[in-house]
Amino acid sequence: MAAGTILIADDEARMRKLISDFMKKEGYSVIEAADGKKALELFHSYGQNLSLIILDVMMPGYDGWTVCREIRKISRIPIIMLTARAEEPDELFGFDLGADEYVTKPFSPLILVARVQALLRRTGNDELPVKNIDGLEIDKNRRTVSIDGERIELSLKEFELLYYLAENYGIAVSREQILNSVWNYDYFGDARTVDTHIKRLRDKLGSKEYLIQTIRGLGYRLEVKS
Repeated sequence: MAAGTILIADDEARMRKLISDFMKKEGYSVIEAADGKKALELFHSYGQNLSLIILDVMMPGYDGWTVCREIRKISRIPIIMLTARAEEPDELFGFDLGADEYVTKPFSPLILVARVQALLRRTGNDELPVKNIDGLEIDKNRRTVSIDGERIELSLKEFELLYYLAENYGIAVSREQILNSVWNYDYFGDARTVDTHIKRLRDKLGSKEYLIQTIRGLGYRLEVKS
């Protein structure tokens, strides 16, 4: 099961890959932005499906300060700032804007992972009950699903299937994994059961059916097409 989705915004491709590789090893899904403008676009697109944001301070277009300030106008999502400057006034400025953590480059990727995990535990953001993916909103507690604000009706198994895919956002899951997780480990049915439910789910999602992608020879993945 995915540990959550993290947005990494840094203009250095090497740095994004380094952080991304370590986060993925811990089970996190990762989306990346090479500048502040793209970071804001991804934040607005993925919304509550994001668990945490890692922001580099110095980026082209909008810098990390600007991105943090804009996000804090509407969200309390955990934010970790990255910077090559270790001066106290900069750190205080970041905290004033609403940053939760401040990490100075160069840093140990393992330490960054530990900070991410600690921050998610502290904020309770390691499991979000409401997921919003490109206009598809799934509320675990209320067991409701809406598309662009309009409620749709799903059966219990359809809801559990959709939420399982959302929990594993960006990760391809096999039919066997879906059977074990949604129908529980005592279920020994035909894997075609999954295909049947996926078809019904896509029909009910209508304009958002594209979110459920078929992975040939394996299973399915829920993701916004880039």
